[in-house]
Amino acid sequence: MKLEGRSALVTGAGSGIGRAIARLFAAEGAGVLVAELNEDSGRAVVGEIEKAGGRASFLRTDAARESDVEAAVAATVEAWGRLDAVVNNAGIGGPAHTWDEVIAVNLSGVYYGCLHGLEEMKRRGGGVIVNMASMAGLVGATMPVLPSGGFGSYAYGAAKHGVLGLTKQFALDGAPHGVRVNALCPGWIDTALIEPFKQFPPLMEWAVQGTPLGRLGRPEEVAKAALFLASDDSSFMTGAPLIIDGGWTAR
Repeated sequence: MKLEGRSALVTGAGSGIGRAIARLFAAEGAGVLVAELNEDSGRAVVGEIEKAGGRASFLRTDAARESDVEAAVAATVEAWGRLDAVVNNAGIGGPAHTWDEVIAVNLSGVYYGCLHGLEEMKRRGGGVIVNMASMAGLVGATMPVLPSGGFGSYAYGAAKHGVLGLTKQFALDGAPHGVRVNALCPGWIDTALIEPFKQFPPLMEWAVQGTPLGRLGRPEEVAKAALFLASDDSSFMTGAPLIIDGGWTAR
């Protein structure tokens, strides 16, 4: 029980990687605030956690709105009496979204979680923040179907690179207060985010063949990395990216 007696706020926890993180953190003993825009999926995850004997609460949260993220931090403290971990996971992607929409969720949402999470953690003398970046925050790409824009859009790559910058700066600002800040950089993970890609076999073939391990990752594999960063196992790690991409960026 690596998170016994602790609490965690997970944004975008209603599906995909966020759902896997929320379920694993709860299984490891944490009280989890499921912060999710989709009320049905968010409450469903709370139900799954409680059915398994864990502790969870739901708050409808739009990560693109600072007031919502600030409220989620407050709700975590209200529910569990403390804030030990923030996982800034909420994200969107693909050409269907505008530049402003992607930046608002994927970058500004992370900033709000870091800002208000750090403020609360400074008051209690420590904590951990885990930001969801991507291998798209480390490298660019040329897709076989979309010849420009990188991993689906220029905004997605820009936001994920920005997340790594925020991670480094908040790590420096948090260190004197016992707050560690790190980032996850997943590769191609089998979630709803890549469902549109599955409609184009050349895209999926490109993604899988470009991954040296030869397959898509699973949300649970990223969740285990998030647990490492949120637990004492990574106690001397801050300001760093943890890459879970099946070898994509090693090519």
